[in-house]
Amino acid sequence: MGMKLSNFNFELPPELLAEYPSENRDEARLMVLNRKEQTIEHKQFKDILDYFEPEDVMVLNNTKVFPARLYGNKEKTGARIEVFLLRELNPETKLWDVLVDPARKIRIGNKLYFGEDESLVAEVIDNTTSRGRTLRFLYDGSYEDFRIKLKELGETPLPKYIKRDVQPEDQERYQTIYAKNEGAVAAPTAGLHFSKHLLKRLEIKGIDFAEVTLHVGLGTFSPVEVEDLSKHKMDSEEAFIEKRATETINKAQKENRKICAVGTTVMRVMESAVSSNHTLNEFSGWTNKFIFPPYDFSIANCMITNFHTPKSTLLMMISAFAGHDFMKRAYEEAVKEKYKFYTYGDAMLII
Repeated sequence: MGMKLSNFNFELPPELLAEYPSENRDEARLMVLNRKEQTIEHKQFKDILDYFEPEDVMVLNNTKVFPARLYGNKEKTGARIEVFLLRELNPETKLWDVLVDPARKIRIGNKLYFGEDESLVAEVIDNTTSRGRTLRFLYDGSYEDFRIKLKELGETPLPKYIKRDVQPEDQERYQTIYAKNEGAVAAPTAGLHFSKHLLKRLEIKGIDFAEVTLHVGLGTFSPVEVEDLSKHKMDSEEAFIEKRATETINKAQKENRKICAVGTTVMRVMESAVSSNHTLNEFSGWTNKFIFPPYDFSIANCMITNFHTPKSTLLMMISAFAGHDFMKRAYEEAVKEKYKFYTYGDAMLII
């Protein structure tokens, strides 16, 4: 019998959920797990410099978060409705997959108005799930202007557990400093700890970087609701690996260097593109890969990640990588030492 959902439950005191990031990106706390020695060290994030040698590779997810949360008003009643943009289905007809809240009020045929001047209107054309809808946006103007309008009206999609209002600095802080390909509705959080200064120091030390893209969807955070993990279905997320990245990574693999996945998203996209001889292939498409123990990793031999919530798919992947008992011990220590969890929380380096 494999692992069950109940193997991934633990008591997380609510005060350990980080509402704000650390003042300087690279000064979050860092827990270092050494799998071979089974040791745990407590450091600062910028100390990761000490764990890498020249020509080791760090693999980054360069996806960029777009301001996916909009607020509109329903026609006639004026009720305030939150619309969370999940993915664009068709640029020409401006069709989008969205989540709406409160959902019970939003039916096919309803119109929603956005902005003080109501310059953007959307019509509900389909129900996809209990909260999911397909919207067609109606906008007079070019596609470029429409996208600019969405940006103006949208706000940074901080996770729901952060109860405070979104602040202007979140726009910059909820984005990695190397973000460039827009398409995510949530940040690849492990990367939020890198400052420009730290990246520069890693570069000077001779660390190589490879970039991949995985547009993080909300599915990453969907709760697992089946005790038998083999029955859980991940949502698909769009991902890309270009030739340049595969060359850097495969060379490092051949030379037995460290290949460090910066975040669970990087790990997922790499494990979705493994060749039959365990090297990395180019990739362009969608992945719904779900990694849970036991699992043999083909590419990365090291990873950076945040502290994840109980029963999450992210925790399951960490458990597969670190070893379940070791991961449990580390999390018990994290709670005891009051490490901060989740999006704006502290980090873990597993070597």
